[in-house]
This record gives sequence, structure tokens and C-alpha cells, in this order.
Amino acid sequence: MPKKLKTYQTSLGFYDQAIAAPSMKSALQAWGASSNLFHQGVAKETDDPDIVAATMAKPGVVLRRPVGSDGPFTESAELPADLGEGEGKPRRRSKKRPAKTAKKTSRKIDDQAARKAAAAFEKEERRREAERRKEEAARARERARRQQAVAAAEAALDVARREHQARAEKIESERAALDERAEAEQGRWDKQRRKLEEALRRARE
Repeated sequence: MPKKLKTYQTSLGFYDQAIAAPSMKSALQAWGASSNLFHQGVAKETDDPDIVAATMAKPGVVLRRPVGSDGPFTESAELPADLGEGEGKPRRRSKKRPAKTAKKTSRKIDDQAARKAAAAFEKEERRREAERRKEEAARARERARRQQAVAAAEAALDVARREHQARAEKIESERAALDERAEAEQGRWDKQRRKLEEALRRARE
């Protein structure tokens, strides 16, 4: 059964922000807060019927309005009207709204609408979770592709290294055989040269 949604409100930067979510943790995640704004006293649960109605109409969506104003919360809010005004210029005050009447309470979301909003929130959460899983699967496939490419490159390098070592050992072996043949040839020549030189010496006597 979908969890009942509550409406949470905070002020971040130039905007007041509100969202319908099942918990404070969900609200903080949607706001992208890096700390617990509720513990810091800058976020709260609200039962303002206008805000509740706006957020329940778009559960899980962060709604905004210019900070300090009492206008409606929307998905795309304008910057505060007095942003950048000098200290010497009087700031424009927002028009005071009439005091809320008892009729406001009738705008609170009934049980059927609350269940519908909660179901819509969970549907949005499932969509976001499916998107996260899809992105993670894509990253996993990319990691696997890279690991496979690295493994193939390492295997090719290892094969080439072994071939080089085998050829180098063969060349070294052939060089040792040539050195042995050269040494034997030098010994044969030295022996022959001494005999021929001795024969030449006797012929000259």
C-alpha cells in the first residue's frame, strides 16, 4: 500500500520550496540537500491548504516561489522582485492576502486524493529507480567492455613478449654456437699457420 504523503517546505537560495513526499528523507533527497534542514530548523512539514493542494497535485515534484513571498508554488518560479535592489531603495512589499477563512480547511486533500497522490509519487519513484538501474546497467556494460579490451590487450602483449623471449633465446643460442665455431676455426688456423710457417722457414734455409 502506498505510503501517505506529507507536504514539506523549506527556503533555499532565492526560493521557497515545497514537495509532497512520504518522509523527510525523501524531501531532503528531492531538494538535493547535503545536510538535515529539518534539524537545522529551516525546513518543516506544513498543513497550509494552498501549499498542500499544489504539492499533492504534483507529488514528488519540487515546487518553488520567490523567497519571502506568499504567492503560489509552481514548477517554474520567477526570481524575487526585490533581488539586487540597493539598500537605499525601499523594497516592494508583497500585498497582504486576506486572512484565511474556515472555508480553507475544505480544500485539504481527502483520503482518496491522498491515496492517488501517494500512488503517483511511488510511480514516479519507480520510474526514477528504473532509470537509475538502466544507467547503472549501461555503466556496467561499459566497464565490462573496457575490462574485456584491457584483458585482450594484456593477452596480446603477453604473447608478443613470449615470442620475443623465444626468438632472443634462439639468437643467443645461435650466437653461442657461432662463437664456438669461430673459436674452433681460430684454433685450427693457428695450428695450420704454425705448420706452414715452419715449412716456409725450412725452405728458406
